[in-house]
Amino acid sequence: MNSRKNPSLILICAVALICCVPGLAAAQTARATIGQFEDHGDVGTVLHPGAVEYDASTASYAISGSGANMWFATDAFHFVWKKVSGDISLTADAAFTTKTGNSHKKAILMFRQSLDEDSPYVGVALHLSGMTSLQYRDQKSVNTHEVQSNILAPTRLRLVKRGDYVYLWLGGPDGELKVSGASIRSPLRGTFYVGIGVCAHDKNVVEKAVFSKVELTVPPAPAGEPKLHGTLETVAIASTDRHIAYVAPGRFEAPNWTRDGAAFLFNSDGHILRLPVGGDTPVTIDTGFAVRCNHDHGISPDSKWLAISDQSQNEHRSQVYVLPIDGGTPRLITEESPSYWHGWSPDGATLAFVGLRNGDFDIYTIPVAGGKETRLTTAKGLDDGPEYSPDGKYIYFNSERSGTMQIWRMRPDGSGQEQITSDDFNNWFPHISPDGRWMVFLTYEKDVTGHPENKNVKVRLMSLADNKVTVLATLFGGQGTINVPSWSPDSKKLAFVSYQLIP
Repeated sequence: MNSRKNPSLILICAVALICCVPGLAAAQTARATIGQFEDHGDVGTVLHPGAVEYDASTASYAISGSGANMWFATDAFHFVWKKVSGDISLTADAAFTTKTGNSHKKAILMFRQSLDEDSPYVGVALHLSGMTSLQYRDQKSVNTHEVQSNILAPTRLRLVKRGDYVYLWLGGPDGELKVSGASIRSPLRGTFYVGIGVCAHDKNVVEKAVFSKVELTVPPAPAGEPKLHGTLETVAIASTDRHIAYVAPGRFEAPNWTRDGAAFLFNSDGHILRLPVGGDTPVTIDTGFAVRCNHDHGISPDSKWLAISDQSQNEHRSQVYVLPIDGGTPRLITEESPSYWHGWSPDGATLAFVGLRNGDFDIYTIPVAGGKETRLTTAKGLDDGPEYSPDGKYIYFNSERSGTMQIWRMRPDGSGQEQITSDDFNNWFPHISPDGRWMVFLTYEKDVTGHPENKNVKVRLMSLADNKVTVLATLFGGQGTINVPSWSPDSKKLAFVSYQLIP
């Protein structure tokens, strides 16, 4: 018989062949029952194999996974995936089937470069405790970092890759997704894996989570101008873990952390706002006639006074004022303009500021009680960002006199000017920790002039004991990120602002 003329025989032979090849039938069945995804498997070293059950009637995925953790330089979890490239959006409701087990067991939406245990990735991890984080490993074999959301136990998660960035959206019981404020520059290149997974956070057990209403789509092309959102974040210098404190549409800038650790101050739309730590509703501080406050403001050492730089008067050129910390009528400090505040002396008697005089931006000091300004720098080019060290021995500042913007310091009288950083970047706005051990500063790429907004930047940390520099955070920001002192009183954390341009 000519088999080419009998399709039934071909099918019978094909089925027989599949059944005779060990594991092939199971693999084909698995691929036919995992919905929008292509395959699944364990990533990293696990003691107990994971599994997935797909319910086509509800388009839901019940995933079982073991694994010790997804942290540091390696991961161990069960992953259901599909290969993609370009922009992608993954959305799902996620819930654990039990409330037992390790509080850090994770249900995950993920974009991953490879299935290697140490692969670069970006993912959102919903923990049993309710903590939800944008986790990422930006290079192969390096430690994982995270941005912790201020939304506890969301029911719906969305991870979106657009161009060079990945954004996290979160939704509550009503299912309405909102911008979380967490975003990261994507480490992914070319083809990568998109999927969902479970990590038990305990190598000896298997845990299960159900993902429902799963949507895997290409995000629509942007229409019109993107909308800017700002995110007030804190970062722990010991771990570099980031935590979102506040998210809002529009631009706000330059957080101060109050000296009692209870609140943040920042500027927005010409006003100074106060946000309690842990709160979600900022309150405007009464600054009287000063309704064009810019990003240069700060708190006195005794916490009684607030220095502001305002452009409401004098042909809208910035001048420095002082007013009570809880609000009141500003008192003019600098007659000359433009002038931009940057530092209080430790005894509270003197202000350091930047002034434009005769075409040059230089650093000046002036008594808080009133008096004449004293010029401290005379080098050609821009000098900016003066801030006293806590012991009062130095004023740190940034200067472009060496060809690129670098960090310098000098004695309070302007003597002994010396360069602190020397690299191939542009470094701005040095801030010294209250304990005097650390300096943070903002870093732009070498080709960036000035301190513009909406750039890829880094917040870097220098140990003043040995001048060793590390990266605290990589983000989309720049102008408004850390223009002013923003250390926590215990010197363990730093506040800053990142931005997102959301289509």
